[in-house]
Amino acid sequence: MSHYPKTVSRLIQSLSRLPGIGEKTAERLAEHILQAPRAEAEGLARSIMEAKEKTRSCRRCFALSDQEICDTCRDESRSDSLLCVVEQAADMVSIEKSGAFKGRYHILSGALSPMNGLGPDEIRFKELIVRVEKGNLEEIVIATGTNVEGESTASFIAGSLKKYPVKVTRIASGVPMGGDLKYIDQVTMKKAMERRHSV
Repeated sequence: MSHYPKTVSRLIQSLSRLPGIGEKTAERLAEHILQAPRAEAEGLARSIMEAKEKTRSCRRCFALSDQEICDTCRDESRSDSLLCVVEQAADMVSIEKSGAFKGRYHILSGALSPMNGLGPDEIRFKELIVRVEKGNLEEIVIATGTNVEGESTASFIAGSLKKYPVKVTRIASGVPMGGDLKYIDQVTMKKAMERRHSV
């Protein structure tokens, strides 16, 4: 039996369906929304609907955009010869926040996962090949995840691009900055040792 009115229970259920939001957090969010001024609650609802109605995939890189071509693709200061391949739009945002990359992006919208029925045709692999075949790329940086799906996707892409005259690199992985070695998992430690460099 719910201790909340039906309207509040429905709000909590809706919030708890969001990724990373459990029931307790959903209850706190619902309580905050109910205690907030009406204008704030209406603003939140408007923001959600506006994002849902106006957000689309960029026609070039498939990032989230409210225009046909995203701001990153329209930025003329970026290098057209350098392309970073990521799994999701959130991965691109993480790289952008670092300020370490000034090229273009290609978002696959997923990773290869045969067990889940995701092969090359279910991600934006064909679109990547079309971009490569245009011939203006010098380097492709594969920045997929370091989990099994991400590694297999990186390996598949690297193998598929061998026939093209383009340098293919993979982002480094290993011990994070500020990491304590005794808490590092074995796979991460193995990668760090394999990819060690001169100092």
